Amino acid sequence: MGSLGLPPKMCAEEPKAKGYVTEEDLRKHNKKGDLWISIQGKIYDVTDWIKDHPGGDSPLLNFSGQDATDAFIAFHPGTAWQHLDKLFTGLYLKDFEPSEVSKDYRKIASEISKMGLFEKKEHTVIYCLAFITLLFTASMGCVFLSNSLWSHIFGGGLLGFAWVQMSYLGHDSGHYVMMSNKKFNKIAQILSGNCLTGISMAWWKWTHNAHHIACNSLDYDPDLQHLPVFAVSTTLFRNITSVFYGRELTFDFIPKLFVSYQHFSFYPVMAVGRINLFIQTFLLLFSRRKVPDRALNILGILLFWTWFPLLVSCLPNWTERFLFVLASFTVTSIQHIQFCLNHFSGDTYVGPPTGTDWVEKQTRGTIDISCSTWMDWFHGGLQFQLEHHLFPRLPRCNLRKVSPVVKDLCKKHNLPYRSLSFFEANVATLKTLRDAAMQAQGLLWEAVNTHG
Repeated sequence: MGSLGLPPKMCAEEPKAKGYVTEEDLRKHNKKGDLWISIQGKIYDVTDWIKDHPGGDSPLLNFSGQDATDAFIAFHPGTAWQHLDKLFTGLYLKDFEPSEVSKDYRKIASEISKMGLFEKKEHTVIYCLAFITLLFTASMGCVFLSNSLWSHIFGGGLLGFAWVQMSYLGHDSGHYVMMSNKKFNKIAQILSGNCLTGISMAWWKWTHNAHHIACNSLDYDPDLQHLPVFAVSTTLFRNITSVFYGRELTFDFIPKLFVSYQHFSFYPVMAVGRINLFIQTFLLLFSRRKVPDRALNILGILLFWTWFPLLVSCLPNWTERFLFVLASFTVTSIQHIQFCLNHFSGDTYVGPPTGTDWVEKQTRGTIDISCSTWMDWFHGGLQFQLEHHLFPRLPRCNLRKVSPVVKDLCKKHNLPYRSLSFFEANVATLKTLRDAAMQAQGLLWEAVNTHG
């Protein structure tokens, strides 16, 4: 079971217990400088480890003072268990008993591992690289081999579609080792993210790990914190504090104005949403925050901002350059829209994830996109969003295989399993945005009437 994330059988004897702590005692150790977590009833002190945790500090902070067993199994290979011994306090959680949902989830994870699905990646990388190469080549051809305006616009669209497919590869490499080893996997991340799409893998990992851990938490999940432009819940109208960004999400006049019409602005904003990703990349890489492989990430970004402007400059005039870039951004927005479809109309909550219902919160905050098998390449595995959230290290080619088992898990425990067509998911997302917009409009006009 080396790849699963469940503990291998230890040859050495288990350390003797120093004692037991209650859940209330565990919850007291829930901040930087004093941070404990529980995994399978054993208490670990991760106060110092948080500085070196490969997944960043957010996952550990989000589970501080709580049981983190299911999330640990989901995100770590079996080799990670050997690193826990040095963090073990010798304490055990008193009367620890996982929920029935957790028991079934861990059983499914074990069965998936025995089937070898965590290792079987098929030839997805080869197929994707061949397709991406074709798209890039065709885009270059439209730029250099034609003088037609429409050909140039079409070339921009092809480049955008290449970015979409490249982002899927970056997503894969961020969740599991898709190459022959970790070193080549890191190179693939920098190439697919920083060098070819202009988006830092360091930024993506920082936000994406937090999103996976605290899926659809309004104050912990950065993927739902889009004020002043969007608000998926009226709870965001209360000026809540973003734990991830460490600042208050204020809902004053400007957010009220934007959110009041967000169901109309959603698609136009998505069409230029890539600009925000570029900005977020620079804000992180040049911040005081500790960034893994900062120099390598900056080098990759500089490479992107060398070849991309040079390519655009080869077009004959500013109008065609603008339309080329706009076409590339607009096509890429298909992917950004899908990210929103997977979660915007899901259930939301306030607060950190809790280990006892981590699986349940993943099911409630996630929407699958139903499609035929031959369309799996288009969605890059993200159409099986719930399956991906429960088993993030599972290669995308195997997500469809585990879908029936996940459906059965949800049915057995009366948990939602929502799978909508691409059209239905768009309708559900727009309805969510509109419902919040109607409430925001009332607050907007109330503010206008109050202040004149």
